Amino acid sequence: MTADSASPLVGDDELEELEREFVSRLRGRVLEIGAGEGVNFGALHPDVLWIGLEPDAARRRELATRAKEWGHSAVPLDARCESIPLPDDSVDAVVGTFVLCSVGDPAVALAEVRRVLVPGGRVIFIDHVAAPSGTLKRAVQRVATPFSARFCHGCHWDRDTATLLAAAGFEADDRRQLRVRSAPFGPVPTHLFDGHAPD
Repeated sequence: MTADSASPLVGDDELEELEREFVSRLRGRVLEIGAGEGVNFGALHPDVLWIGLEPDAARRRELATRAKEWGHSAVPLDARCESIPLPDDSVDAVVGTFVLCSVGDPAVALAEVRRVLVPGGRVIFIDHVAAPSGTLKRAVQRVATPFSARFCHGCHWDRDTATLLAAAGFEADDRRQLRVRSAPFGPVPTHLFDGHAPD
């Protein structure tokens, strides 16, 4: 599924508010993949037992510092999402914001997410996604992706994240397609997904 012209058009502030609202729904043992420098800490419920995964060394150092500041004792994991160093059925939820666009093999990464989740565990993913086929935006994404993948932490602007999530077996409870204002090439299609793994 891709965001089209019928999807709501929002600004950065509205998107950030929605991101925080989605992330705040998480409870229990929560694995954050591609946790970056910890921008989601302020949105997490105080009762969450946070575990972070971040393969970039510089970001992981900053993440460790911010995790302590927010009262999280777990040391961030040095790993990629395609090989999560946690046991099966070990977390209640997994969250990733603007990360599925950058993993090397999203199908393998999502299979790992399912492995570490308890049956019926919750997933929240927020990502920019591929524009509809035949649009100027899709053409721009196709041209930009080789460069963004190389120079922007592996980011693929033309990934169809909704289809990947469905193929991995995740079921949507709250799914929203948005267009986020951007220049000069027009709004960025964005997908917010709150769902669960099969029981």
